[in-house]
Amino acid sequence: MLQQQIRRTFGVAAGLLLFSLPAAANQIEVSYQQPAQEVIDIVDAAPAPGASISPGSNYLLVQNYPALPALSDLAVPEYRLAGRRINPDNNTISQSRFIENLRIVDIGSTEQRPVSGLPEDSRIINTLWAPDGEQLAVLNMEADQVSLWLVDAQSAEASRWTDVQVNAVWGGQMHWNEDSSAVYLLAVDTERGEEPKASPVPQGPIVTESRGRTAPARTYQDLLADSHDELLFDYYFSSQITRIDQQGNQKKIGEPGVFNTFSLSPDSQHLLVTELQRPYSHAVPQFRFARTTEVWNTDGEKVYQVVEQPLADDLPISFDAVVESRRSISWRNDADATLVWAQAADGGDPRNESDVRDQVFQLPAPFDAEPEKLLELSTRYARLLAADGDTAIVWERWWNSREEKAWRINTAGEAEPELMWERSWQDRYGDPGSPMTTRTEDGRRVLFVDDGHILLTGDGASDEGDRPFIDRRNLDSGDTERLWRSESPYFEQPRALVDAESMTFLTQREASDQPADFYLRTLGEEQLTALTQTEHPMPHTLGISRELVHYEREDGLAMSATLFLPEGYDAERDGPLPTIVWAYPREYRSAADAAQVSGSPYEFNRISFWRPQFLATQGYAVFDNATMPIVGEGDKRPNDTFIEQLVMNSEAVIKAGVDKGVTDANRVALGGHSYGAFMTANVLAHSDLFQAGIARSGAYNRSLTPFGFQREERTVWDDPQLYLDMSPFFSAHQIKTPLLLIHGSEDNNSGTFPMQSERLYQAVKGLGGTSRLVMLPLESHGYRARESILHMLWETVEWLDEFVKDADTE
Repeated sequence: MLQQQIRRTFGVAAGLLLFSLPAAANQIEVSYQQPAQEVIDIVDAAPAPGASISPGSNYLLVQNYPALPALSDLAVPEYRLAGRRINPDNNTISQSRFIENLRIVDIGSTEQRPVSGLPEDSRIINTLWAPDGEQLAVLNMEADQVSLWLVDAQSAEASRWTDVQVNAVWGGQMHWNEDSSAVYLLAVDTERGEEPKASPVPQGPIVTESRGRTAPARTYQDLLADSHDELLFDYYFSSQITRIDQQGNQKKIGEPGVFNTFSLSPDSQHLLVTELQRPYSHAVPQFRFARTTEVWNTDGEKVYQVVEQPLADDLPISFDAVVESRRSISWRNDADATLVWAQAADGGDPRNESDVRDQVFQLPAPFDAEPEKLLELSTRYARLLAADGDTAIVWERWWNSREEKAWRINTAGEAEPELMWERSWQDRYGDPGSPMTTRTEDGRRVLFVDDGHILLTGDGASDEGDRPFIDRRNLDSGDTERLWRSESPYFEQPRALVDAESMTFLTQREASDQPADFYLRTLGEEQLTALTQTEHPMPHTLGISRELVHYEREDGLAMSATLFLPEGYDAERDGPLPTIVWAYPREYRSAADAAQVSGSPYEFNRISFWRPQFLATQGYAVFDNATMPIVGEGDKRPNDTFIEQLVMNSEAVIKAGVDKGVTDANRVALGGHSYGAFMTANVLAHSDLFQAGIARSGAYNRSLTPFGFQREERTVWDDPQLYLDMSPFFSAHQIKTPLLLIHGSEDNNSGTFPMQSERLYQAVKGLGGTSRLVMLPLESHGYRARESILHMLWETVEWLDEFVKDADTE
């Protein structure tokens, strides 16, 4: 019966694919185009800087990022291996985002000094403060290697530290030792020889086989394809763990291996090393490969084997499924060398009935005793943050219920665990916040505890928007005192505890017309000390208004969106505008959680080019981040009524615009990226609410992602009708609204193959609809090159002007 249902449901797919014509049949030769200058100026505006405070809180490192890279920056060599993309020329992650320059702010004097000595064309991919707070390790990406530099914080002078070639295919991992005398990193194996060459003559067919073993897998891309790919993976992902001392001397630690992670124990006497093992899989990415995790001494000798984990290609597709062996292995942050890990007590399968899902263990050096059980959890272990050898907080989570619990535990085992809170982690209004940390004298970051109290900071979500806060919580009683809250007209977020005695914090403050800057705030004092002064990056957009709009859908669920209006616009004088609605569906298990507001009206009004806010410069009303909740309470699952809720959400936001007098109901477009693109195609297929749609990098045929998608855990064999109903591809005959499809031709996101847009375009075209397909060369799931972004914006404006702004609505 099930097989017959699947054949009925998806038989239409084969027919549509058979009559689809090649995309090249109607190809249009187009060079890269550019939108209006006011939009170009938004694209070219300087990104917001990043920052990090030094241990000891004497310095603030400010990191400046460049604007968008050129298309030529994307056109470098790239290998796609086991779910990762790398640049083989310099052993980095492909298309890494980088920092172009650094400056150091002396917190005491607020004096700013640019870091000198780095190459003029620096492309910095990682920075790391030494525990003494006086030095900074920097990784700089060059054309043929990644080099290591050392920065003196007081003088702000950099010098090349050593000639070691860093292997940054895993992201440029570095670890300082406890006394700031050396850095440990992954270096290129100097004895690896020449890159393996593929034979032009195949050695045989590629064969895979399964005999009764259940091994479901979601839709992954860039997997290993053959034995040559395996050799390339070994060649580029193998590293030599190396110690670099202050004089630049190198010490090789152990033998080279395919190490994907390593970490130094807090006392710098041991290394926790994870090495991937053959045989590799061609069906799952590297994060599912077999692996061995060991503890080494600093000479590279194995002291203890933590786990030997087999290939994990047979996990259930549930988001609460985990491997059965030891996992989430780390050093306890407050101890010299104590391992902490979780282990499933239910076989790792959430379908198994079990009162205890996870057990958490610890094991101190010299690792020759029996592991000590810290606590048992009814859901999945998330993380542990320890304070002082006695106190720690452990979090657990369960995806299916959105449940979170936090436990206070005594790591010495001298007290029973105490439940601190139990809540839905989607309940932003009830979020107690995250505990703040501090650094010990030897540089260890630990949970801040003062006289039995901790400090908590969070977004402070409320009906009026986010109002970040600092709370003081008594660990024994659970009583909470609010010490500080962000007040209008500013949006201010605590970033770090600078001085516990004076209660001084590093904060980042902004206003609607002021970009974010870093400040020192001492609680109880009115004066703030500015550490940075950032100019408005796009002053020509100051006249664009922004408003947080509240409304309800027909079933009473509260919703919201951020409304952007053109400079000088007056609804009474100018009348309704053409409008764009931009959204991304999110699943909820509670209507109360779905109704909560996110964002703040006091955040800096930086007009985005990635989202549709730039269209306010072109005469459009923009409803950005319009909430698109998909709710399933009790026994109901969110996606059971996915289409109905999408249409209801869309009706509500259009009505909100009309009621405010800013929206012409006959001139509204809908758009979104990724799952937002999937949403857009579905709404266009099942309603006539909009005059145009823009769908970027989406997936439209769910039979191509049969083992689940987004947050859907059911497979196509569990519920084939669900997959049919939720796939706009199978409703392409109903898409009569003009639809602009944009996709990166090298999309690497799970499920959103470029073919998804190509097939939907062919279906709409073959069925007489109006559609345009734009494939952006060299671009992945998110587009990066300046030329690509500008062309995307040009396509967007042209499409909307033709089918929305200038539409004949008579």
